[in-house]
This record gives sequence, structure tokens and C-alpha cells, in this order.
Amino acid sequence: MTAVVRVENASKRFGAVQALDGVSVEFNAGEITALIGENGAGKSTLMRLLEGEHQPDSGRILVDGQAVMLASPREAGAKGIRVIHQEPEIIPELTVAENIFIGDFSRKGLIFSDTAALLRRAAELLKAFGVEGVLTPERSCAGLSPAQRQLIEIMRALRPGARLLAFDEPTSSLTEDEAGRLFQVIRRLKADGVAVVYISHRLREIIGLADRCIIMRDGRRVADEPIAELDEQKMVRLMVGRPISDLFHRRRRELGPTQLKLANVTTKRVRDVNLSIRAGEIVGLGGLVGAGRSEVAHAVIGEDRLLSGHMEVAGKPFRPTAPTDAIKAGIGLVPEDRKQEALLLVQAVRDNVSLVVPDKVSRFGFYSRGKETALVSHHVAELRVKTPTINQAVGKLSGGNQQKVVFARWQARGPKILILDEPTRGVDVGAKAEIYRLIESLADDGMAILLISSEMPELLGLSDRILVMQGGHITGEADGSTATEEQILNLAMQAGARQAS
Repeated sequence: MTAVVRVENASKRFGAVQALDGVSVEFNAGEITALIGENGAGKSTLMRLLEGEHQPDSGRILVDGQAVMLASPREAGAKGIRVIHQEPEIIPELTVAENIFIGDFSRKGLIFSDTAALLRRAAELLKAFGVEGVLTPERSCAGLSPAQRQLIEIMRALRPGARLLAFDEPTSSLTEDEAGRLFQVIRRLKADGVAVVYISHRLREIIGLADRCIIMRDGRRVADEPIAELDEQKMVRLMVGRPISDLFHRRRRELGPTQLKLANVTTKRVRDVNLSIRAGEIVGLGGLVGAGRSEVAHAVIGEDRLLSGHMEVAGKPFRPTAPTDAIKAGIGLVPEDRKQEALLLVQAVRDNVSLVVPDKVSRFGFYSRGKETALVSHHVAELRVKTPTINQAVGKLSGGNQQKVVFARWQARGPKILILDEPTRGVDVGAKAEIYRLIESLADDGMAILLISSEMPELLGLSDRILVMQGGHITGEADGSTATEEQILNLAMQAGARQAS
């Protein structure tokens, strides 16, 4: 294969941190190369070198065999190297076409010089990649979904001369159908001879998509192998130095009284849901995307109105009308989308942790910064949140550390019941291991936990019992200690099979 970009013996240091240490990799035309590793392994630094945001302290970068100095993202873009970041930069006031070609047209204010040509070019590009049904050129970008915003970013990167496109965690906020559409676009890029770099923590996704996998650890390349020679176990072992089975430490716990009970709960999105969770128990909630798992959480915290059935918390009737009712009753939620639903990204770590414990950070009814500092510092240290200071804006932390801040919030509150909706989405394997230990520790301390997860190993590795949903209701239950992936998938597809027969 022809190497579009080759990195030779690149090193990069930031202060005392050796971010890259003699890394040599190449990315080939018409090949999808996965790039994986824990946070801090050097993936982001390598991408910043390629897009010209940083320059190597030593080593060199070659494009088409010629050494180049990429002094800025503009220079990298001129060489055909473009990175599609996890958070697309879209201007909501502009149309889809205007956002796609924002760098190509002269404009005065927000008025582009040739609107007809703009719309025509955008329509041609959208059609060429089979997404004309998802986006229309004249549509306003206000209110677009994460998947739609990402497609605009991809179309923008496909300006003439695209040679290498790097995708950074592109499916972290996409549904299964949206991810499938993205994979079709990526495969089309491969067929057109573009070198694709795919960065993700979702190992199964990588196995199904990539041709080759580069694995990094501690700023070094530790493996570069064809995807056919790798499996999840080997990937994890190379990334963190231990097998995937070591991420879980299943142990028997003495279970207490029932803390949460749902009897025939029906909302506009789920029907006749029955479940119970005892103190110290981890109950998994599995099923395919759209099965209604998150909607159960919305019912419990009062976001979706109860149409029939009833709920109990610690043996007492519970009928919430808002999330504040759930918090008062001793229920916490770690939501699926931490950035949109849980965190105040521009606010400090301290503000995010203390958000739900005003009584614990006050003295004689008045806010006490000293009490807040002590409380937040304690939980940040206990959860090993990597942050320079508790005054750091939480949006500047890695995904895994942002998630630990959400956990720290609820650990500070101390709820009786904690609902975890995709608790390790978008975090690396090392952070996953820490979050798993935390979940097990909370259960050991008597917390009742509802674990909603699409990650089969985590569902099987953590749950005492697993309930499976399909079509808005529960189709079956499995013992967490003996359940198999096949058993869970059969239950997840049970109702659909009946309907098809």
C-alpha cells in the first residue's frame, strides 16, 4: 500500500510530561487504520502533530514521501490532512450548505456570494455520499442532532484534495442507525483512496470497521497489526497491560431491603415495567438501542409522566413530577450524555460536584467556601479525578475524568438508589476499570444500582441480575453470574421475533 502520511521517530514533551516518545507510524491510501489507547497514551498529541496544531520536538512527518513542516491546521489542510473532532464546530445561524463550504466562499456578514452555486455544490456532495435524505442544503443548522452536525463536519473535510481524514470518537453520541450510516461514508472514503484514521474506545466497532490497528501506551506505539490478528482481549491487554477479565471483581454481597420497586409502570414510552432493586444489588438493564432502557430511568426520576402503575422507594409510595422529587427521595442519575445532561462544562469541578449538596457546603444557612473545598477535594481525591485543581473548568478534563466528576457529585450526595445510564460511554479502558471499581464499591456500601448498558461485557461483569427490554417492556431476566451474551441477545430480540412470525 502507498503511505499517504508517515511519522518517523516523533517525540513531543509538554513540561514534565513526555506525550510522545519516538513514535513511528504510517497511514495508507485506501485503508482504515484504528488508533486506540487509554487517555494520555498519546493519540491526541499525534493527531495534533498531523493537523499542524503542534510540531514535534524531534522526528519528522512525511506526506507522499516528502518531509514537511505543518505549522498550522491551514497548512495541514492544504496538504489534504484533516481531523474531524468529537465536537463539530457548526454555526447554527447558517444553513447546511453554508457550513459545509464556509471556508470556500467569500461572504459579507452572513450573506454568501453565490447562493445558487452553493446549494448546488452541497446537494451534489450530499448525494455522492448517500446522505441527501439526512440533510438538505438549505436547512438551518439550529437544532441539528449530533449525527447531523458530524456529517456536516465530514462533508466540510471532503473539500478537493482530501488525502487523510481522522475521526475522533465519532460515534460517542450516535444511535446505532446513525453510526451505521457513518460507517457507510467511511467505507466510501476508503474506496475512493482516502487514508482514514479512526479513534475510538469501542473495540467491537473497530474490529468490524478497521483494516489495521495501531495501539499506543504511555506515549509509545506498542502494536501495529492487521485487525484480523486482534480481538478485544488482546487489544485491552496491549493497551493497559492486563486482560479484560481483570476489569471486573465480582463478589457476593449481603443484600438489604428493597429500595426501588416498579409495578406495571407505564408511560408514553414504556409499558407494564416491573422491577425491584435491593440495597447492595446491581441490576443490569439490557436490550438493543431504542428498547426503552433510558425511558425507564426517565420515568423513575419524574421526567416522563406516569400513566399507570406505581413506584415505591424504600417501601413508600413514590410518584415524582420532576427530577427534584427524585433527588429528595434519595435517587441519583448518571445520564447517558454527560455533556448535555449532567455537567456545566464552563464551570469548575467544585461547582459541578457540589451542585446537589447545598446543605453540605453551608454553615448556619450561608454558603461556606471552606466546607465546599473540603468536601469536593475529598471526593475528587477518593475518585482519583485527574485535574490540576478543583477550580479547573470541567470541560477541559478528559471524558473519563468528566464522568468521575458526575460520580463524585452523587457520592457526595449519598443517594439510596443510583441509576447509571451508559456509565462508561466515551471513556478509555483504564477509566472504565476505575469506574467499575467505584460501582462495585458503592454497591458494597449498600447502594441500590440500576445499570443501563449497551456494553455486554460490563453488563455481564457487574450485574447480579439482568433484565432485558424490547419494544418498551421487559422480555426476560437472567442471573448475572451465569448469563451469557447469547442469552441476553435472545431475550432482547424475543418480542421482535414473535411479531415477525
